[in-house]
Amino acid sequence: LLNTLYITLSDVFLSVSGENIVIRQDDNILARYPFHNLEDIVLFSYLGMSPKLIQKCMDYGIGVCYLTPTGRFIARLRGQSKGNILLRRKQYRFADDKNQSLSISKNMICAKIYNEKWTIERYIRQYEHRIDVTHLEQSSEYLTKLLGTIHLVNDVDELRGIEGIAQVTNFTCFNDMILNQKEDFKFETRSRRPPLDPINAILSYMYSILSNEVASALESVGLDAYAGFMHTDRPGRISLALDLVEELRAPIVDRFVFSLINMNQIKKDDFIYEDNGAILIEDDSRKKIIGLWQERKQKTLKRFHM
Repeated sequence: LLNTLYITLSDVFLSVSGENIVIRQDDNILARYPFHNLEDIVLFSYLGMSPKLIQKCMDYGIGVCYLTPTGRFIARLRGQSKGNILLRRKQYRFADDKNQSLSISKNMICAKIYNEKWTIERYIRQYEHRIDVTHLEQSSEYLTKLLGTIHLVNDVDELRGIEGIAQVTNFTCFNDMILNQKEDFKFETRSRRPPLDPINAILSYMYSILSNEVASALESVGLDAYAGFMHTDRPGRISLALDLVEELRAPIVDRFVFSLINMNQIKKDDFIYEDNGAILIEDDSRKKIIGLWQERKQKTLKRFHM
């Protein structure tokens, strides 16, 4: 597996020295990384990188993603497209065909709701003697009913409605799945810009990171990450990546966030509390989260049949 280089410091600049990426802070060199074992660079820094480094990255097929310090997507750079043009042509034809697009979108939302239910069922099995699982059981049953309605959907707007209801149902279980630090980590509702509690701050941060990684994976096999089936086309939006992320939110990001909190790997002091109510992640804490995320990606998820 090739690596992703995450630049979490806001005051560093990237340049080239031979066959290495050099990270500079003022006049100091903090680190060097060779090009040959990198697949992506993700920057949370506004200082960015030199034009020569951008050219080198494009030559080596290294993707570059710019995010704000809070994790909001800005832009992605990618060099020459990989894969077969016939594959992308077929992708575009399917995306323009309402019936084909709806069929693919149904499968994606089925997978999303199934994975939400799977995550909830996992907590029921593992912690039934520690928490009151009544609400989790009710939510799981409701998600099962929603799964049964997807095959009846006739248009994508109706499908989005079911997806939204399932997402809200899943979110209502978050407080039940927080086992430790309950007073410091309470989840009321999903808030994005800005995030209004620590859980929302980490979710937004990690959803952005996962979206970029999925986009890179799509492009590595020759698909267009910007041509989606459920998320509508919009300049700069990686719509197909966002489609696939819907399936992966619960089993990958949500579980990761619960693990950070329940294992006391992140605490209340890891956040900045702004006067306007916005919650931001401390610079050092972002770096710590990225390190744990890299470790988590090496693990294999095991499923059970429901």
